[in-house]
Amino acid sequence: MLDQWLQVLEQNRAIAIIRCPQISLAYKMAVAVAAGGMNLIEIAWNSESEGKVDQSSEDLITQLRTELPDCTIGAGTILNSEQLQAAVNAGAQFAFSPYFSQELLDVSQSRYQIPFVPGVFSPTEIVNAWQSGAKAVKVFPIKSLGGAEYIRCLQGPLSQIPLIPTGGITLENASKMIEAGAIAVGISSSLFPTQAIANRDWSSISLRTKYLLDKLQGIKK
Repeated sequence: MLDQWLQVLEQNRAIAIIRCPQISLAYKMAVAVAAGGMNLIEIAWNSESEGKVDQSSEDLITQLRTELPDCTIGAGTILNSEQLQAAVNAGAQFAFSPYFSQELLDVSQSRYQIPFVPGVFSPTEIVNAWQSGAKAVKVFPIKSLGGAEYIRCLQGPLSQIPLIPTGGITLENASKMIEAGAIAVGISSSLFPTQAIANRDWSSISLRTKYLLDKLQGIKK
C-alpha cells in the first residue's frame, strides 16, 4: 500500500471520512458509501480520554476490512503512537492525523508499511512534512484557507507535493479542488446529511457518493 498510495489516490480522488459515536450508524455509513462506489474509507479514531483507545473505532475497522474487501480502510484523527498501533492491529491500511509528527510518520512507513498523511496548514508546514518523508499531505481546514483558490496558489511553487484538502469539502466544491491541483479530497458531512442519518436513508447517501465520484472521475488532468 505504501508504494501504491499515490496511484490509489489518483484513481479514486476521494476519501469518505466517517466520524460517528454510534458504531452501528458508522457501520451503515461505511456500507452506504461503499455501495455508491467509494473505495477509500477513513474511520475517525476518537478517544474517550487521553491515551484511552476507542474500542468502537478499532472494532469497526476490523469489521469493514472483512466485509468490504474491495475497499481500502484507514484510521483518521491519529494523535499518538498508541492509537496508531491499535489502528494498525485492527487492520488500518492508512492513517491520517490533524497535525505533523515525525515519530508517527517514521513508525507508519518504516515499521508498519502504511501511508501516514499529516495535517498541515501553511506552505512551510507542507514543505516540512513532505521533505520529512510524507507521500502526501492533508491541507486542513481548507475552508478556513480560502478553498480551491488556496490549492491553486500552491501549485506554482509546490506542484510536486500531493495535496489532500479536507475540512469543508462539499459535493459542490470537491471537483474544484481537483481542478485546482489536489490529488484527492477528504469529505465527511456533505456525504452524510444529518436528516439522511436520522431517517436511516442509506440509499440517498449511496446516490450522493456516486454523484460525487462521477463528477471527480470526469476531470481530466
